[in-house]
Amino acid sequence: MSRVVFLDERCKGCLLCTTVCPKGIIVQSSRFNRQGYKVAEVPADAMKDCTGCASCALICPDVAIRVIKSRKAKKAGKE
Repeated sequence: MSRVVFLDERCKGCLLCTTVCPKGIIVQSSRFNRQGYKVAEVPADAMKDCTGCASCALICPDVAIRVIKSRKAKKAGKE
């Protein structure tokens, strides 16, 4: 399963990542980081919908998002 990890202390709450997520699963959280910004997050129940496209990480001006892509299963008979 692909997933994203937000580095809360780097996030400034600009929410650009929410505008490019094709699944619309990134939201503003109710948590604040040490700088006083409300950070972005993907709710735990929505993480299963992450495709690992990395659009959010590419648009983030603060490099606050890490994308962990799941490996695709190899098709039987192909090597």
